[in-house]
Amino acid sequence: MRFSHRRLIGAAALLVAAALALGVGVYRAGDASAAQTIRAADPSVIRVGGTYVSVQVWNGGIGVRQAASTTALANAPVSQVWSDTGRLGEVWAPELHYDGGRYYVYFAAGVGAAHRMYVISSASAAGGYTAAQRMALPDDKWAIDGTMFTFNGQRYFVWSGWAGDTNVEQNLYIARMSGPTATTGPRYAISQPREPWERVVGNPFINEAPEAIKDPSGQLHLYYSANGSWSEQYCLADLRLRAGGDPTYVWDWYKSNGCHFGANRATMMAGWDPTLHVDGPGHHSFVLLNGDINTSPPAGPQFPLMFHAVPKGTPYSWANRYWYTGTFQWWGNTTYTRANVPGATSDTGWALKFYE
Repeated sequence: MRFSHRRLIGAAALLVAAALALGVGVYRAGDASAAQTIRAADPSVIRVGGTYVSVQVWNGGIGVRQAASTTALANAPVSQVWSDTGRLGEVWAPELHYDGGRYYVYFAAGVGAAHRMYVISSASAAGGYTAAQRMALPDDKWAIDGTMFTFNGQRYFVWSGWAGDTNVEQNLYIARMSGPTATTGPRYAISQPREPWERVVGNPFINEAPEAIKDPSGQLHLYYSANGSWSEQYCLADLRLRAGGDPTYVWDWYKSNGCHFGANRATMMAGWDPTLHVDGPGHHSFVLLNGDINTSPPAGPQFPLMFHAVPKGTPYSWANRYWYTGTFQWWGNTTYTRANVPGATSDTGWALKFYE
């Protein structure tokens, strides 16, 4: 079933009011649906006050845009806030956060197996950033797509990386943080690309681009991208932490039984439909206030989403990716099941519906 962009659940006016009280942008009935914006990949967008701030790879470094809406970012000037003067190598997927009055941009840089995570920070979105600091992640293995969040008072860092030193598969790892730029303790693998629907395209098989959000019950989710980013099979799937679970314990996480946002029906979870207008949607941004999951939206209205994809009918390639604006909405009473693993075999709770 395909659900209308105009659908609101329950007492819509009260829910919109609650969302506005949280400082979360709402897409009301009649708002425009998804639009192609910037010819780029890996969007990262947050809202600080009434300003939407984005980061992207720009001239081999990192650029920042600021605008009054997500769609207006496309026409906003770019301020290059960091250049690769140290010749770190390929710069990938900068991720923006606002924490304690400072902006933090996490990004991967390197060549081949040398990719590692780095961070820069500033009191201003548009400039004044520190020199790039390499993050001392546990085990010091290949790492990309890092993101930070605070859950139950503890900061965590999540990224996509290798178990060893060879390119076999990209797993999702998590570590506790002692501050916005430093992890503490070991890394823990919490997701591996082992389900048939996330192994349609491989070499390597991948789980990457994790983004944290809290559902209306307070449970933690990590929506991530699966299947090769170089193919139209790229899609978004969910990891949901069980109520009261430990984010560092793999069996407290329940994985969706298929993609929640993708272009191919065969890989979609039952009850979720494939996209009509784009191929390979993935590497998304929830556009949260201050990038803080504790401002995650309530059930009811649809909320702004940024993701990259390729227009249907266009050859799928990295060069053909655009940022798109879309929406998402909480969807209740959704059961994820698993077999032959420790603990309970199913978990029922909230999930997300995505709309182009």
